[in-house]
Amino acid sequence: MKKIIPVIVAVVLILLIGGIYLGGKTFERYSYSKERADLKEYFGVSGADEAAILLNDEWIDVKAALIDGGCYLAAEDVDTLLTGRFYFGKADNELLYTTPTDVIRAEIGSSSWSSTDGDSGSMEHPIALVRGEDLWILLDYVERFADFTWDLYGGGSEPARIRMSTAWSSFDQATVTKNTELRILGGVKSEILRDLKKGDKVVVLEKMENWTKVRSDDAFIGYVENKRLSETMKLEAIAPESREMTYTSIQKPYQIDMAWHAVYSAAGNDTMDALVAATNAGETDGLNTIAPTWFALSDGAGGIESFASASYVKKAHEKGLEVWGVVDNFNNEGADTASTLSRASSRKKLTDALMEEAASVGLDGINVDFEQVPSSSGEDFIQWIRELSIPCREKGIVLSVDNYVPMGSLNDYYDRAEQGVVADYVVVMAYDEHYRGSDEAGSVASIGFVEDGIRRTAAEVPGEKIIGGIPFYTRVWASKNGEVDSDALTMSAVGDWVTQRDVTLAWDDETCQNYGEITDSDGTLRQVWVEDAESIRTKINVMRTYHVAGVAAWQLGFETPDIWDVISKALNS
Repeated sequence: MKKIIPVIVAVVLILLIGGIYLGGKTFERYSYSKERADLKEYFGVSGADEAAILLNDEWIDVKAALIDGGCYLAAEDVDTLLTGRFYFGKADNELLYTTPTDVIRAEIGSSSWSSTDGDSGSMEHPIALVRGEDLWILLDYVERFADFTWDLYGGGSEPARIRMSTAWSSFDQATVTKNTELRILGGVKSEILRDLKKGDKVVVLEKMENWTKVRSDDAFIGYVENKRLSETMKLEAIAPESREMTYTSIQKPYQIDMAWHAVYSAAGNDTMDALVAATNAGETDGLNTIAPTWFALSDGAGGIESFASASYVKKAHEKGLEVWGVVDNFNNEGADTASTLSRASSRKKLTDALMEEAASVGLDGINVDFEQVPSSSGEDFIQWIRELSIPCREKGIVLSVDNYVPMGSLNDYYDRAEQGVVADYVVVMAYDEHYRGSDEAGSVASIGFVEDGIRRTAAEVPGEKIIGGIPFYTRVWASKNGEVDSDALTMSAVGDWVTQRDVTLAWDDETCQNYGEITDSDGTLRQVWVEDAESIRTKINVMRTYHVAGVAAWQLGFETPDIWDVISKALNS
């Protein structure tokens, strides 16, 4: 017995020590960590002048700047997140915001603003500042124009962060039932973000088996144990009063059947009678709009050359036609598009001149045909369209803007989406797929090219604002020894060419055009993809599947007489 007692004691000691060890391990495993998270790392901020942004309960990779007591957002982030209607006029050192009725200006670095309608005011902090190469806009000022709410939290010893909302819907709310901690992740070992007290309200974002993802009232997002939360209550978010501007548009109650009339001198106006006589103008569902190329940018300060004629407009009206005067930037050697668009004074001069001409001759509309605008002037261009839309809207003048077929970054800076808001019609010039100078011969407007152009535009612009451009011309191509050249022929001229050379035409399903070719005795290959009644009908039928507002043809006088009935029937069938 004496020998057994020491053994029993040893076993008991071993069990006791092991129990203590295992108990400690168990306690360590299930005990709550007191370690606190590095909040700078959590919010992703590097200094006291930076604020993280929680947008619609998601942290985004954008930071606001805290500058001398004001909270600012980079202009490019304002554009992406809140509103794309601010314009930085670098040449004038000013920030503009254009409404349907006026333009609001603020000099960079100033806290004051003024409006073209005579209104003015000021903010507590400078409205816009330039830091390095970036423009920063005061959030309090942005809030005057865009539909969003925001609150700033933290600062000082705690990193600054902004809770921003651009969408408002119902949400689930819960109450903290016992003092607890909000942790980065679900789990007792996760780091603590902040303490929560009994009675605190939290927004429930995601409920799991044991933990719930929540947002605290001061813009922390983390996890709380389910047992520390009450049952959820569904609440409705209170949206602020909308600041959304209503841009009214003129929409004709009929399909637009328009043709551009090329006028390069005052004498060119005299050709209108004969050209229109060959159309179905004045007939039900016939040609209803004529667009003479009357105005050309003439310098870099907003000046224009004009061939506008009141008698022309009077005659057109008598024939049942509206007149949309065209303004372009490529028919005068002195034109400087970039300089004109970059300054408020020159944009205003150009706008005022067009409005004076419109009033003088009785125009029904203005058609803007600014081509090869430099990409660096894209924002200047769309700002001018906004500004031009104000007097057009006020005076009931139709504003239409001509555009290339969308080609990604090559011409996206024309901002068709914004045109679709502020202008009445967006015209897609669905031709010049192949042009003089192209590396290869091809169609002027194959059906794939046309449909792709309309489809891409319709993704940005409502169909009822889209006018599809169609060509009344064909290119005859000549290829030899790797060299390619072409000449543009009218519809009637290309018919004569085909007849004279005895070219056999056959319908090409890929382009939806009649194709023909012939090889000369010297080895020159001549090819033609013909624009005729059948190709035009096919184009319009495809366009109409996108519910377009009508068509515009380049140019009046190039067509064969049968085209007008084709257009009328295709548009109005």
